[in-house]
Amino acid sequence: MCLLAAPARAQDSAPDKPDPQTPTQSTTSASAAAPEDSDAGDVLTLLPHSETAPFWISGQANVIFQFHGTFPAKYSGPNSFRDESESATSKVYTLFLGYELTHTTEVFMDVESATGLGLSAALGLAGFTNLDVVRNPELGQVPYLARAIVRQIIPLSSERVSAERGTLALATSLPARRLEFRVGKFGMVDFFDTNTWGSDSHLQFLNWTVDNNGAYDYAANTRGYTDGAIVEYDDHWFTARFAVSLMPKVANGIFLDADLARARAENLELVASGKRILHRAGTVRLLSYVNRANMGNYEEAIRDFESGVTGVPDIIFTREQGRHKYGFGLNFEQELTSQLGFFGRLGWSDGRNESFAYTEVDRTLELGGVTKAEKWKRRNDRAGAVFVMNGIVAAHQEYLALGGRGFLLGDGALDYGHEKIFEAFYTAHIWRGFFVSCDLQHINNPGYNKDRGPVLVPAFRFHTDF
Repeated sequence: MCLLAAPARAQDSAPDKPDPQTPTQSTTSASAAAPEDSDAGDVLTLLPHSETAPFWISGQANVIFQFHGTFPAKYSGPNSFRDESESATSKVYTLFLGYELTHTTEVFMDVESATGLGLSAALGLAGFTNLDVVRNPELGQVPYLARAIVRQIIPLSSERVSAERGTLALATSLPARRLEFRVGKFGMVDFFDTNTWGSDSHLQFLNWTVDNNGAYDYAANTRGYTDGAIVEYDDHWFTARFAVSLMPKVANGIFLDADLARARAENLELVASGKRILHRAGTVRLLSYVNRANMGNYEEAIRDFESGVTGVPDIIFTREQGRHKYGFGLNFEQELTSQLGFFGRLGWSDGRNESFAYTEVDRTLELGGVTKAEKWKRRNDRAGAVFVMNGIVAAHQEYLALGGRGFLLGDGALDYGHEKIFEAFYTAHIWRGFFVSCDLQHINNPGYNKDRGPVLVPAFRFHTDF
């Protein structure tokens, strides 16, 4: 099983509406269909969206075709990225609904359908190549409720600032200093670890560990959603948000554990925005999280194997209620010129207990950039390139080397090396809400294994917003 990352991102709640050269969060429509700094006169959705109506209705479709050829592999296991050539297509359709009950209370409901498969059934890579993939084909294509959120705004000042209107935020002006509460069903990465240039699999990068911090084992079921509550404080250039949410009952499972006393996730993020470098917009986000759940332990699984209790190391055999996993993240973005933005992430998790909800990464480093295409008179086109390096702790390495399996990885053996990923994309605006993209990923040491790879994964993407 795997999770489906959220297709839309919330604003970072820095309340000042930026000028046309300032990056914003990607939620102006179904997944930031409009480039962040497109001209105001551009029409980038099939249907217009009112700035004054109390309701919001929009939608999106995202279709991704990926393939790869044969690549070197000394051996393969049950969870390996396949070394023979293959292709796969994923499809995600989402309907976004919102209603402004009062000037301070908003409600949202999103219905989604996710179909298709990932390459190698979405196994064998820590930084998997397609964020839209759900790795449990038994879930089928029946539409499901992705989000159901109540947003409550509590003013703490009379000063007001303009705000972007989108799928998860309807107010066009907000108190400069305020509290916000959100309760319901949502994706943690709708609100945490967002990044203007590295969070959108529908118009930007595709890799899991590019669009999210790979070491952020954020609470989610198989589809990428959880139930919880978020409280947020906003004051001009500063935001602090804290969330408590439900963990899955088993690693990357579809069902959530509603007993907060024994299983829960706690997340804290601090955000600072300003124009400290080159007098251009930049943002820094500091993240921490603690997960409590029925987790297994890598060292215990290795001891059980060495003492003959299990035939191979088995993390499932060691699961124990109440274990915890914690980690930290740094996320930054900086506009360098009116055409170019730079971004990156650092991630660290303790790695003692099993990877449980997102992916098998304990350490990550990410650096990338995105540019507009105005110089060749394609002002709504975007291009980007990024490098990511992922790693795991020694016990996790030994567990895989001895033949153990996680919910993503397990080649049967392991000659450890950092998983290194380079990705580049170009997204072209065709007409109104239609976009097409080409993408290329080069992966060294897939699944942290120097005995396998490298592998080259091209992709084509079609996206529409309405």
